[in-house]
Amino acid sequence: MPSAVPVTDYEYLGWSWADPNRRRAYSSSFFPLADAEENRIGIGYMVLDVTDRWNARRLLALVNEAGASIGSTLDVQRTAQELADFAVPRFADFVFVDLLETPLGGHRPGLPLLGAEVRGARPPMRRMGMSSVREGCPEAVVRVGESVDFVPPPHDVHFLLDGDPVLLPMLDPDSHVWAVEQPARAARIREFGLHSLISVPMRARDTVLGLTTFMRSQNPVPFDEDDVAPARELVARAAVCVDNARRYTREHTAALVLQESLLPHTLRGGTALDVASSYLPADAKDGVGGDWFDVIPLSGARVGLVIGDVVGHGISAAATMGRLRTAVQTLADMDLAPDELLARLDDLVMRLSEEEPAGGRADRGGTTVLGATCLYAVYDPASRCCTMARAGHPPPVIVTPQGAVSFPDLPLGPPLGLGGLPFESLDVELPEGSLLGLYTDGLIEGPEKDVEQGKIRLGRAISRDGLPLDELCEAVVKELLPVPQPDDIALLLARTHGLRPDRVVSWEVPLDPAAVGTTRNKVARQLEAWGLDELTMTTELIVSELVTNAIRYASGPVRLRLLLQSVLTCEVSDASSTTPRLRHARTTDEGGRGLFLVAQLARRWGTRYTHRGKIIWAEQGLPSSPPPPVPPVGSPPVSPSPPPGSSG
Repeated sequence: MPSAVPVTDYEYLGWSWADPNRRRAYSSSFFPLADAEENRIGIGYMVLDVTDRWNARRLLALVNEAGASIGSTLDVQRTAQELADFAVPRFADFVFVDLLETPLGGHRPGLPLLGAEVRGARPPMRRMGMSSVREGCPEAVVRVGESVDFVPPPHDVHFLLDGDPVLLPMLDPDSHVWAVEQPARAARIREFGLHSLISVPMRARDTVLGLTTFMRSQNPVPFDEDDVAPARELVARAAVCVDNARRYTREHTAALVLQESLLPHTLRGGTALDVASSYLPADAKDGVGGDWFDVIPLSGARVGLVIGDVVGHGISAAATMGRLRTAVQTLADMDLAPDELLARLDDLVMRLSEEEPAGGRADRGGTTVLGATCLYAVYDPASRCCTMARAGHPPPVIVTPQGAVSFPDLPLGPPLGLGGLPFESLDVELPEGSLLGLYTDGLIEGPEKDVEQGKIRLGRAISRDGLPLDELCEAVVKELLPVPQPDDIALLLARTHGLRPDRVVSWEVPLDPAAVGTTRNKVARQLEAWGLDELTMTTELIVSELVTNAIRYASGPVRLRLLLQSVLTCEVSDASSTTPRLRHARTTDEGGRGLFLVAQLARRWGTRYTHRGKIIWAEQGLPSSPPPPVPPVGSPPVSPSPPPGSSG
């Protein structure tokens, strides 16, 4: 045997932190003894106590194993339960995790280490995790989910803030701190033989999260100072996971609240449309995405329909979606044509993108909206015409009353934010009872990413008969997306209704001031025929002012139109593009009060422009229970087409 070749071995190996007969670990080194001629004359050996090193290895192995078992999800309660399950029976016989309600609720980032809330009184906590070697955890006084105020003896809450773990090697249920101050727990200690305890405050990132308590009963070996280190390490690892889960829960809740506040709570199609919608995020658990839709009431009984898709998910996509939805509502309120609205929205997106620094999204969660898509449509129930334009978005689907399905050949504009390319609109006539469907690409792409096949499936699903609109919307989504999908989806369905001919009347107005009186008389007779005598005086005043202004300041032809639906709308069109302006006339002025009177008498008023001029409109609310309309008396109404120059 060669000389000086030691062989090292451990005499005692393999005990765990819960071993009732824990032994010490030794390192034994054996080596041969030889004389000067290298003759073997014996064997030497040396024994070293390496218990501390072995403890360090076992602690490291325990912490590594805990890292793989604790924090598998971003759920606070699940993480707390994983800590309790991991420690039993490896380390203790009974473990419970109590978390402060304030961090758990997500209202604030957490309690700072010098928080006055904890300094002054015992903070409210809730039992979030618990495990025992006995089935059902009969040792517990409080069940999971219930409020708890347990703090170990001497029941000083300050140690939650800056104290070290509490070690009680021997529990005496007859002592004052248990029998008097915690009688229910003293009874459980006595009943189940709980004899040793370690309580470790849970703290992470300068935040107090709660308290974890380890107890032994069946294991006769009491906790000692060597057990405090593994207990502290287990709780520290779990505390980081709990804090991550708590922060995620807070941010996720904020994103959900943000998105819920940004998406429409109710969709109002008025008398022109019946509408239904469905929104399904890519991750049903997260529930946050960038798809959005809206139904916007416009002047002249028209309704705007919009659907859009923002790239990405999470709170950034939700915030971006809110900015775009607000911008579309503002632009739609200006009565812009769909192609012009998208052009202005594209300019806005380009400005927003330029405001973001390089790498803004990656560096600080920016809200760059480059690449967002949108489709905007305006439906006019008087002409039954739908004008639409799209910016990189899939075309709508149309189902006629006879069940024919089509996807109109709508010009494909560029996605928002690219700039330099125009948007084009398309007019589509929709018969009474047609179904118009707006959707995002996640609904038709499917797992095979075949858009054309997806459109075929969508047309087949949406053309079924006999279902109410809400049920049809849900059925379409379930049929096309039976399993979770990688993209958000939104579906907006609208069934069209046209205005009856007897609810739309219009007259040509000569460019003669004397025609104002004749026009007033026609309006009065029409309101009488509609049973709206209560509105005669105010409507005559509105008509007088609008028609007079058109004759005096604009150019012909001038047309007056009345529409009766949920409101009474008065429209006066002319060939001028001059913007009317509301102003306060001076006391000595003979005029200048027309639009001011209109604004006072009408519920809403405004101007929209056409390629032939403009339309000034004013709306009035109807009496509570107007009689059903009857055919007009006197001058018969003309065809219910929009005024000359109207773009719908």
